[in-house]
Amino acid sequence: MRTFHGITELTAAVGAHVGYSNWHEVTQSQVNTFADATGDHQWIHVDAEKAAQGPFGTTIAHGYLTLSLVPMLVSEIYRVDGVKMAVNYGSNKVRFPAPVPVGSKVRAGVELLSVAPVAGGQLVTAKVVIEREGGDKPVCVAETVALVVA
Repeated sequence: MRTFHGITELTAAVGAHVGYSNWHEVTQSQVNTFADATGDHQWIHVDAEKAAQGPFGTTIAHGYLTLSLVPMLVSEIYRVDGVKMAVNYGSNKVRFPAPVPVGSKVRAGVELLSVAPVAGGQLVTAKVVIEREGGDKPVCVAETVALVVA
C-alpha cells in the first residue's frame, strides 16, 4: 500500500500509476447477495443451470457489483494521511468491457488523474481499471471522483 502524507504529496503524484490491489475472488454467494440487495435477479447472474447454457457458460457478476468493489480494492492500493475524511463523490465515466465469471479473481489498478480544490476540500479523480486474472480485457474501467477533506 502506498501512503501519501497529505494533499500536497497526493497532488505531486498526479499522472502516476500508484499500484494494484490484491486479487479477490468473486463468489456466487456475493453475486446472490448483490442480486437480493438490488432486485436484479437476471438469470445470467443467479441461475447457474440456465447460465451454463448461456453466452458466458456460467453465471457472471453484475457490472454494478464489479463497480461496487472499487472502494474496497482502492483502499488496498493507497491512502492519504492527515485528512479528516474522504467520501465518494461520483464517477465521470464507467465501462464494463468484459464479464466477470463467478469464481474469477479480480484486482484494481489506480492512476491519479487530478486533484482540484473545491469548496470544502479537494476533488481527487482517478482512473480505476479492474482486471480479471487471466483475462485479456479489463472488466471495469471507471473514472472515479472522491471528495477529500483535510
